Amino acid sequence: MSFLKAEWRKLALVNYSIDPDILKPYLPYGTELDLWNDHAYVSLVGFMFLNTRMLGMKIPFHINFEEVNLRFYVKRKEAGEWKRGVVFIKEIVPKPALTFVANTVYGENYETMPMKHVWLEKESALEVSYQWKKSSKWHSFSVNASTECKDIAAGSETEFITEHYWGYAQVNGSRSNEYEVTHPRWQAYEVRSFDVDVDFGAVYGEAFDFLSKEKPLSVMLAEGSEITVESKRVISSR
Repeated sequence: MSFLKAEWRKLALVNYSIDPDILKPYLPYGTELDLWNDHAYVSLVGFMFLNTRMLGMKIPFHINFEEVNLRFYVKRKEAGEWKRGVVFIKEIVPKPALTFVANTVYGENYETMPMKHVWLEKESALEVSYQWKKSSKWHSFSVNASTECKDIAAGSETEFITEHYWGYAQVNGSRSNEYEVTHPRWQAYEVRSFDVDVDFGAVYGEAFDFLSKEKPLSVMLAEGSEITVESKRVISSR
């Protein structure tokens, strides 16, 4: 049985180029950076969890909720094949029980904050925004997109960003946690405009403060799908 089943919907992704040296302290044992056109990427991602079930059960008040995370991309070679995954700098959710389970079971870095979102579909435009509150300030980012979903092109930047099916979390210098995330290939909307109002230093630490003034390489909006998060395994040097 999968540890978690849910839908991830309306994934807004703001992607930045970053100096690989900034990410090295966060790199889990057994992984290496996964680059796109020689760039290391870090992505600010917001989306909705819908119809969430943990070990097959719906937990009251923990079924539909927002998540915003800052992540980067890694790969790990096993049995001669590459596993492509993500590492989370921090994941923000509005429910403390989610934070407790994720941090305790998977070794992730979740933090609980007040959150809200807006999904507004007009005749010719889709507006999606995610907001969270830290230290009395509301941080937010939003996208304005077309209403038509299209297949993601093979070999594209959007494929690179969305087609990572493993999660990795650092335990220590010789151990990391690995878990699989399953979902079908997604579709995406054409993004027309966006706005980012985030104090990255306050939310994610001094190492990421420069992102507050950085221009994104790209901004995407994926529709998402049903997903599963499988049970973890420990990768160790022993």
